[in-house]
Amino acid sequence: MEYEPVIGLEVHAQLLTESKIFCGCSTQFGAEPNHNTCPVCMGLPGVLPVLNKRVVEYALKTALATHCRIAAHSRWARKNYFYPDLPKGYQISMYELPIAEHGYLDVPLQSQTDQTKRVRLTRIHMEEDAGKNIHDARGDASLVDLNRTGVPLLEIVSEPDIRSPEEAGAYLRSLRSLLRYLEVCDGNMEEGSLRCDANVSIRPRGSAEFGTRTEIKNVNSFRAVEKAIQYEIGRQIQATEAGETIVQETRLWDAEREVTRSMRSKEFAHDYRYFPDPDLLPLVVDHGWVTELKTSLPELPTDRQERFIRDYGLPAYDAAVLTAHKEVAEYYEQAVRAHPVDPKAMSNWVMDSVLRVLKDDRLDLHISRWPCPPEHLAQLVSLIHDGKISGKIAKTVFDKMHESGQPPQAIIQARGLWQVSDSDTLDAQIDQVMADNPDKVVAYRGGKEKLLGFFIGQVMRATGGKANPQLLNQLLKKKLDS
Repeated sequence: MEYEPVIGLEVHAQLLTESKIFCGCSTQFGAEPNHNTCPVCMGLPGVLPVLNKRVVEYALKTALATHCRIAAHSRWARKNYFYPDLPKGYQISMYELPIAEHGYLDVPLQSQTDQTKRVRLTRIHMEEDAGKNIHDARGDASLVDLNRTGVPLLEIVSEPDIRSPEEAGAYLRSLRSLLRYLEVCDGNMEEGSLRCDANVSIRPRGSAEFGTRTEIKNVNSFRAVEKAIQYEIGRQIQATEAGETIVQETRLWDAEREVTRSMRSKEFAHDYRYFPDPDLLPLVVDHGWVTELKTSLPELPTDRQERFIRDYGLPAYDAAVLTAHKEVAEYYEQAVRAHPVDPKAMSNWVMDSVLRVLKDDRLDLHISRWPCPPEHLAQLVSLIHDGKISGKIAKTVFDKMHESGQPPQAIIQARGLWQVSDSDTLDAQIDQVMADNPDKVVAYRGGKEKLLGFFIGQVMRATGGKANPQLLNQLLKKKLDS
């Protein structure tokens, strides 16, 4: 039997506010344990939460950018459960009345960049994060760090519209890109700023009914999400075909063994005994504020992609790669403004060389942290376009720009890398190569025209790769054919 996976994702995005959602404590990552805490976020008796307006603003921006219906009235709820890192015994979240519902995200498919898949969003709501249990620091005790307690989160829940691990990865990448464009979340998965729970089930292909789903909890990288879902699909198919029953449960992704394993039976909403938080008023969103925020939204990735295709004549693939990350898109545009003659050549350099360097340097696409400004790349492309250096020499110059941060002209001048376009100089080199290889000259003139490449290579070697390729080709053919 052929099976079809049914996948929905719940994403927790940490909002880029300076203070927590219900108190003034810092949200800075990496502070000394329990340093960013106060009686409110530690849940001491007698304290009252005060809502951070910036959290609501960021939630509304995300809702607008994902085409959600914004609720005029939403309500805070207490989600009751006990963990050592949640000293209040409940989490302030939203349940029956979230701030936004029924949106969607159009996701470019990685393998088909001219096609998108629409993934519907069930809801977006705000909530506070819990703390962190540390189990491996001491052998005789577990430790608790409450710095993260009360850090603002957006929970973004998709409909089960995703049909493969690759689509899940593409959705997650698109969502992170959108949040970064909006500047509401840094999307740093290593630091836990973006975490994903994946709900996975299978059903016979063509069936309209859903199978029993399992939830894979807190997966924190794109690759891990795809691998965990792939494994879980295979596990469920294998179990079903063996006559076993799929149990609704929460599972953990074991990245070392690359398997999911059971964590606990799945909780249902009634297990959390939700009820309206008595310390917080229902949230009433002013329509004028929403309108104001809507007009302040930046250009979003899909809009920018369309503009790159229209204004710069780029293929859909290039536009998708360049606009996937805001910093990269802005770097490209600054470089094109400095040298607007050939946007496609600039695109090739950014995609092939700049992105490779960012990956090698583990800069996670934070292009502002590397030393080569867009004006330097524009100068390099301009020098190639004007015939001052060859494409091969340009790669050497680019590597030196990356190492030193110097502009290309300074590197070329210091190393004598200007392209040789002088006919007399090239003629002399060609004569020498022909004199050194008389048998090959005879063979070429006897009909082996493929030897032209040999002669080009020899002259290039003699000139240190600096010969003007077009001129060299003309001069060589003229001499060999004479």
